[in-house]
Amino acid sequence: MPGATAPRTDPAPLLPDAAPVRVLGTPALEKQDPALLRELYRRLVVGRRYNQQATTLTKQGRLAVYPASTGQEACQIAAALALGERDWLFPSYRDTLAVVSRGVDPLEALTLLRGNAHTGYDPRATRTAPLCTPLATQAPHAVGLAHAARLGGDPVVALAMLGDGGTSEGDFHEALNFAAVLQAPVVFLVQNNGYAISVPLSAQSAAPTLAHKAVGYGMPGRLVDGNDAPAVHGVLAEAVERARTGGGPTLVEALTYRVEAHTNADDATRYRTEPEVAAWREHDPILLMERSLRGLGVLDDALVRESADEAEALAARMRAEFHAEPELDPMSLFTHVFAEPTQQLREQAAQLSAELAAEAEVQQ
Repeated sequence: MPGATAPRTDPAPLLPDAAPVRVLGTPALEKQDPALLRELYRRLVVGRRYNQQATTLTKQGRLAVYPASTGQEACQIAAALALGERDWLFPSYRDTLAVVSRGVDPLEALTLLRGNAHTGYDPRATRTAPLCTPLATQAPHAVGLAHAARLGGDPVVALAMLGDGGTSEGDFHEALNFAAVLQAPVVFLVQNNGYAISVPLSAQSAAPTLAHKAVGYGMPGRLVDGNDAPAVHGVLAEAVERARTGGGPTLVEALTYRVEAHTNADDATRYRTEPEVAAWREHDPILLMERSLRGLGVLDDALVRESADEAEALAARMRAEFHAEPELDPMSLFTHVFAEPTQQLREQAAQLSAELAAEAEVQQ
C-alpha cells in the first residue's frame, strides 16, 4: 500500500534535547529575570526545611509515612510556579512540596500522610488533585480534566507529576496516548530520581532517555537538569504555554536524585552507595543556586537570612500544629469514596456506626 509505512508526523521535532537543558553556570543565566531567580532561591530554602521537618515529624510518630523530596526541590518548586492560578496540578505521593508551593497549607497537604483523611484539602478550591499513591493513576485523570476543560472553552492546563517508576505503569502509556491523540493541554513531568524504590532505572527502561518515549506517542520530549531550578522552570513554562495555545501535550524528563530513602520504611543503603549519594549532594539544587546567583550578584546575605528565617518559621508552625491531636470523625472514612456508596460500604458504615453508639453508651 503506497505510503502506508511513511511516518504520520516528522519525528525530528519531537526528539528530546541532546543534552539536559541547563541555565545555571551557562550564559543563559544572565538573561533570566533576577526577581524570578530570587524567588526560586527563597522557595528552595523554605522547601528544603519543609522536607526536613516533615521527615522529623515522621520519626516522632506525628506522620504515618513521609516520602521526602529532598534533592528534588527544584522540580517541585518549578512545577508549582509554572502553572497559572486556574491551572490544575496532579501530584504523586512524593509531591507534597509542590502542593504546598501551590498555596495549600502544610498541615492540610500532609493530612493524607498522617492517616487522618483521604485528602486534607479541597481539590476544587485549590485546583490541586489529591496526592496519588498508586503509581501513575493520576496521569489519565489529568488528561481527562484538561480535555474536558478545552471542550468547555476553558484555557486550563493540567500538569501531572510522576516518578521514573511511574513510566513503567500502564496508566502512563494510556495517559500519553490519550493526550497526544486528543491534543489535550497537558504537561507530564517525570522526575527521574534514579530509582523506583530499590529498582534502578537501568532495570526499568532501555530507552535512551525517558523523554524519548514521547516520540512514540507523537508529542515533544524535553530533557532538563532537574536540579537546575531556572532551567526546569523555563522548560515547564514553555510546555505549559504551548499546551494553553493549542500545541498539545509535552513530556518533560527532569534528571534529579532522591537524596533521602524512598520513605521512612526504606533502607536505601541496601541498594545504593554512599559515594553515589555524596556525588549528587555536590549537585544539590540549593548549592547550585547559591554559587551561580552570588556570582551574578543576585543573591546577597540579606536574602539568605530572610529565606532561612522564613524556613524556620514554617518549621516551627508545623511542629506546633502537628503537636495538637486532631478531632476526627471515623464515619468520614466512607465519604468521598463513591458518588453512590456500594452495598458493602453501606454495611460497613452501619456496623461502625453501631459500634460507635455502643461505645458512647458505655462511656456514659
